[in-house]
Amino acid sequence: MTDNLSTLKVEGLKTYFFTKAGVVKAVDDVSFSVDRGEVLGLVGESGSGKTVTGFSIMGLVDPPGRVTSGRILFKGTDIAGLPDGQMRRLRGRHIAMIFQDPMMTLNPVLRIDTQMIEAIRAHEDVDRKEAWRRSRDALGQVGISAAEERLKAYPHQFSGGMRQRVCIAIALLNKPDLLIADEPTTALDVTIQGQILYEVQKLCRETSTALLWITHDLSVVASLADRVCVMYAGKIVESGTVDEVLDAPLHPYTRGLIRSVPSQNPRGRPMSQIPGMTPSLLNLPSGCAFRTRCPRSDGACAADPEMSSPFAGREVRCFHPHLTGGS
Repeated sequence: MTDNLSTLKVEGLKTYFFTKAGVVKAVDDVSFSVDRGEVLGLVGESGSGKTVTGFSIMGLVDPPGRVTSGRILFKGTDIAGLPDGQMRRLRGRHIAMIFQDPMMTLNPVLRIDTQMIEAIRAHEDVDRKEAWRRSRDALGQVGISAAEERLKAYPHQFSGGMRQRVCIAIALLNKPDLLIADEPTTALDVTIQGQILYEVQKLCRETSTALLWITHDLSVVASLADRVCVMYAGKIVESGTVDEVLDAPLHPYTRGLIRSVPSQNPRGRPMSQIPGMTPSLLNLPSGCAFRTRCPRSDGACAADPEMSSPFAGREVRCFHPHLTGGS
């Protein structure tokens, strides 16, 4: 990848939560980049640090958490630790985020048209009529029928899935340079999910928006992303193009995730699963955090593995990666 094309470049990001029980290393030395018009999938189990990574980029980590080190380069400018006023000017217009919980975006006491029109006029000098028209069109893009009537409604008059579609429409309103989507289609049915995926792919294609898609759903990543980063216990353990990673995973954790997908299991056989549980970030094992669940672990895994690149465009954090396709 060429650095001058990167809309977002994260380097050595660490976000820790300083609690009474100890330090939670939610994001621990994470690095990746997203180029203009590219879709990067960030995949992992719940608690792996995916969402905190997105919040760190947006500058939305609340105490007792904070970004302790690393750089977050947005179009070449380091925005880590940027003053609140400057970050507010970036959010919504240049960097947008779709939250997993729609009520983190919507104000329950304001009508939908008020919220959408304000989202446009806060960043652009357009009249209310034009902002209203764009809001109506955006609702139509995400599959909301009778958009003119729906604009007059309040959030409580929508179902959970409909509220999520409104939030996606708000995020797309200003055609941001970077869009961070935190499992935005979890509450949607398959038909609407396909429509949303089409719309975000179209946005990336037409406006060169960079998209960071955070999810645990490998089927969505397979159909949407260009590249994928797999996270485990606050670290990226594997990265590469989506086809390479899903067809020939290098890390035992990635392989375990893929084998856990129901479609990968023959009918009549028990579903494959990764043994054990994700370790507490307050009490991580020494060395490789996955070693207590890994079928390939040995004494070498008591040390902390570094990222290596066994093939061009592929990276893996493992002493015993699957280089030959064996079990």
